[in-house]
Amino acid sequence: MASSGVAVAILVISFFAMIILRFPIAFAIGISSVVTTLYLGLPLEQIAQLMVKGVNVFSLMAVPFFILAGEIMGAGGISDQLIRLSNALIGWMRGGLAMVNVVASMMKEEGYDEEFATNITMTSSVQGLLIPPSHNMVMYATVAGSVSVGRLFLAGYMPGIILGIALCIYSYYMAVKHNYPKGDPFSIKNVIKTMASSIWGLLTIMIVVVGVVGGVFTATESAAIAVVWSIFVSVCIYRKIKLTDIWHLMEKSLSTLAIVLILISTSQVFGWMLTYLKMPEMIANGILGLSDNPIVIMLILNVLMLILGTIMDMSAIILVCTPILLPIATSVGVNPVHFGAIMILNLGIGLLTPPVGGTLFVGSAVSGVKIERLVKGLLPQLAVMVIVLLIITYCEPIAMFLPNLFMPE
Repeated sequence: MASSGVAVAILVISFFAMIILRFPIAFAIGISSVVTTLYLGLPLEQIAQLMVKGVNVFSLMAVPFFILAGEIMGAGGISDQLIRLSNALIGWMRGGLAMVNVVASMMKEEGYDEEFATNITMTSSVQGLLIPPSHNMVMYATVAGSVSVGRLFLAGYMPGIILGIALCIYSYYMAVKHNYPKGDPFSIKNVIKTMASSIWGLLTIMIVVVGVVGGVFTATESAAIAVVWSIFVSVCIYRKIKLTDIWHLMEKSLSTLAIVLILISTSQVFGWMLTYLKMPEMIANGILGLSDNPIVIMLILNVLMLILGTIMDMSAIILVCTPILLPIATSVGVNPVHFGAIMILNLGIGLLTPPVGGTLFVGSAVSGVKIERLVKGLLPQLAVMVIVLLIITYCEPIAMFLPNLFMPE
């Protein structure tokens, strides 16, 4: 008769062994689940059934639409317009270009140290995970079960803004210290002109958020509308792309979507296996056995997620760990929406940390700066982000103010 203890060991050891061997995360999750299923003598048919069940969720249809909308906004000039607006607002300050980088989450060097420019680009990109629309939030809401996507979208704004302010303060400090350049002088005329041309791009975001929050349409419907609106603005207003270019952008989106959907489907199997082996209860009892103090419990969860973020993909952690960690957080009084904001920021930091750190590797590849040099310069910015994480963790109103104001339960 199969032992549950041995099954747990097989599941965990095989999974982490494949992570160490640099297997794609979806394959590591799927293969470890299959091996454990075979050991337990369970029918393999259920793996296929669970994989189909994992992606057969209406709310997940928002993910491909949001991915496609992002591709269209990038290629269609919408992102460029938002960068111009950011530059008009704060580019005149010393270090303003770095702050524009923070506001727009885009890299552009102009007399800045290449390490600093790359690092501030990478750290500021985490804001894009918090400030909607974010398909990672949709995945969290789906896995969490009873979490409103609209409330989760609203919960990301204040943490995202606070993170941006903190990084802007750091950018200003570094600009003064290293005498980085200022941009063009501030001009209210330029701001008004840029705002007028950027309003179409801003409406893309407003349509999604206001529509969901106002109950006009669901997150999936809002994502589809965002695609249609982005096509209209990019083709008819900014005229940066043609209708025939949409097919190429859809092809790029599909490559990303395929990875996401395979991960979602295999994570469904892995999550079922964890539940079958009662691992969530074991982990919860172990953590709660250390302390019953909410401050200590949330600190432990943050440290755990930071560690997992260094070795696992963000989407995989959301899909696999949410059913385990969310009940622990709610047991000490943390709202599921608040915990969603905490998790997204936490795992965003993980994107910047080796050995997995996807954003770190992309930043190194694009800039040509070695990872070792980037990590050394990145440490102060990571410290700033961890401080913001702790503030958001222990000051619930930061995340919950807007959801409670506009979408009270």
